[in-house]
Amino acid sequence: MVAANVPFLGVEALTRGLVRKHELRSQYAALFPGVYFPSGHTPTFDQRAEAAWLWSRRRGVIAGLTAARLYGARWLDDAIAIELFWGNARTPPGISTSAVALGDGETATLTGLPVTSLARTAFDLARRRPLGTAVARLDALANAAPFDCGDVLGLVARHRGVRGRCQVATVLELSDNGAQSPRETWLRLLLMRSGFPRPRTQIPVTDDRGWVKYYLDMGWEAIKVAVEYDGDHHRTDRTQFAKDVVRLEELADLGWLIVRVVADNREADVLERVQRAWDARSSSTLR
Repeated sequence: MVAANVPFLGVEALTRGLVRKHELRSQYAALFPGVYFPSGHTPTFDQRAEAAWLWSRRRGVIAGLTAARLYGARWLDDAIAIELFWGNARTPPGISTSAVALGDGETATLTGLPVTSLARTAFDLARRRPLGTAVARLDALANAAPFDCGDVLGLVARHRGVRGRCQVATVLELSDNGAQSPRETWLRLLLMRSGFPRPRTQIPVTDDRGWVKYYLDMGWEAIKVAVEYDGDHHRTDRTQFAKDVVRLEELADLGWLIVRVVADNREADVLERVQRAWDARSSSTLR
């Protein structure tokens, strides 16, 4: 009998007598050609990744965004195509393949599946355009599974003819594992691109007893100016909204000036508000 809720190769299950032909047709659905899953059940992302690997007859290596997701990176759509490094010209919908030769040490195993190594995954994400998206994806990977930048740069030197390698060093420099969402990455890059010093992320704020009470998205401790990105839940969740009111009051009492940014804010308006806060605090610091 086939194990419950796991993808499997139909031909293998039939050969081993784990399932009969009429059962395969009536009780299971094909996720990919030749790969089956119980009918009426929705596979998880990890199960889709395993199914894609089985479709390659266990010869592909899970790569790119799929590998990043398996390493724990968040903020990636469940519906993204499963990426495999494997040469195949007839790729079914839901799978993306590339004929890529991997060197020694560029593969690893996660939950029993072959994936690109952490450094190789970071290298591949950093090569993709646009640059801002590459930084956001690298932020997400670094937040979940910190990697050694030196190892990634070593791959830049090793793979001289690979497309996009020239931007890898820049993406690594701009990346920050303190980002808690792609919009925080966007906000940090906007500030830096506009001439503000690189902000520190996830700034701990302590009370008068020295206990950490809050973390700020990003900002500059020397002048106690922080910039925070508020998602929709800050507005629609009444409990969160009430907590935000108290939090802002306590941060103000601790001397922090907070610039709050939401999705509808124009970039120019955000920069103007941050500049006003910066100027106000800088001038008071000089007095």
